[in-house]
Amino acid sequence: MGVIEVIGIKVFAYHGCLEEESIIGGDYVIDVRVEGDFSEAERMDNLGSTVDYGVVAAIVREEMAIRSRLIEHVTTRLLARFKTAWRPEYHWHVRVAKQRPPIQGDVEQVVYTAEG
Repeated sequence: MGVIEVIGIKVFAYHGCLEEESIIGGDYVIDVRVEGDFSEAERMDNLGSTVDYGVVAAIVREEMAIRSRLIEHVTTRLLARFKTAWRPEYHWHVRVAKQRPPIQGDVEQVVYTAEG
């Protein structure tokens, strides 16, 4: 068993329940973790036998460009994309952090994590 993490994917997106969030947008940081058997990649040194980090980042950019009212929704969309793009036995963790959300008080970030 092994673990691959792609940490700190930064994107600007337009998620949120408030109408102004669809206009002004905001900063998000996404972390992706996948657990699985990567022994073939360890032995063969072949990109086709592992999870391509560039594809992970591209999927994040694509899904984050589709507006959602809730980060829970976009996070589970990301999870579904990863699960269909690679081997079904891989176990994924997706963390979406909304930076400086427009809520009362001084809040650094709001985070939602999904796994499967």
